[in-house]
Amino acid sequence: MDWTPMETSAALSLLDRSRTRAGEDDATALHSTVARAAAAEQLGYDRFWVAEHHGVPGIAGAAPAVLLAAVSARTSTIRLGSAGVMLPHHQPLIVAEQFATLSAFAPGRVDLGLGRSPGFTAPVRRALRSDRIRDFAADLAEVRAHLAGTAEIIAHPRPAGAVPVHVLATGRGLTVAAELGLPVIVGGPLLGVAGDPAPGLAALARYRDDYRPSAEAPEPRVAISLDVLVADTEEQARDLVLPEAWAMAQARTTGVFPPLEPVAVIRAHARTAVQRRYVAETTAAAIAGTPGQVAERLGELLTRTGAAELVTSSSTYDRAALADSDAALAALLGRGGAGQSGGGSAADRLAPSRP
Repeated sequence: MDWTPMETSAALSLLDRSRTRAGEDDATALHSTVARAAAAEQLGYDRFWVAEHHGVPGIAGAAPAVLLAAVSARTSTIRLGSAGVMLPHHQPLIVAEQFATLSAFAPGRVDLGLGRSPGFTAPVRRALRSDRIRDFAADLAEVRAHLAGTAEIIAHPRPAGAVPVHVLATGRGLTVAAELGLPVIVGGPLLGVAGDPAPGLAALARYRDDYRPSAEAPEPRVAISLDVLVADTEEQARDLVLPEAWAMAQARTTGVFPPLEPVAVIRAHARTAVQRRYVAETTAAAIAGTPGQVAERLGELLTRTGAAELVTSSSTYDRAALADSDAALAALLGRGGAGQSGGGSAADRLAPSRP
């Protein structure tokens, strides 16, 4: 099928949660994350994000700073970030120290994304001691103060260059980010991919209207995060979405978020009506298809949200097919590969002042 690269100035990033596969150990998932980051750098991606999850059978990514240290050793140009570190689980000083340490190994390449999720289940929340009442805005401000060297104590090591802070934002998070003058990463219902886009657009408009410029980010900046999968045919793309959609359906109906399974195994499973509905909802919330189909839907979404960055959080059982999708998406957004990118420089695309 004929297609041409999209005309967009948006930055392109990957978010990898270190998803496990049925029959493999957690270490394999972590090593695969590092390998995917190295491949993303060669494909011309601008940034590589990792996440923090605890006590989730299907996710091995629990320690973003440690994982990013391993990624930094295999890369040299791509920016590295957390999307994110969950502040309710940590003391602000510790977070600042970890990412300042990381910046020593990847100077000028480190981003700190912060969120406020308390934990997946009640036992996990108890283990994390996240039942304590915390003020997210105050903790955010304290992390920034430690990184800037303006806190009550001077944290060491000092960062090797700036460590930009981003907020994983839904609802209240957008308000906090606007008050503190920080860029945001948004996903899920706020994007309106599978439903009414009006509430999300209104929330983003309020963020931009209420934004208080900061020295780090003089203007508001929005990154959008969702699953984007590219294949030769629409049917192949749907198969790529299915393993994650089935895992989400199981999580919502059994309380357990499992490792990814092969498509053939999933099709053999008996599914309840509720599980079929959840699979359909997750599939609808993804952008998946041929290059032409993905370009059309992505173009509309980027225009509608005014996003400066696309963070694709895609995962599927078949790692070779996922690598092919990553490469196709990079080509679709005009990346030249081997660290060369189209549509302006990576620094321009990632500049915090870009609205």
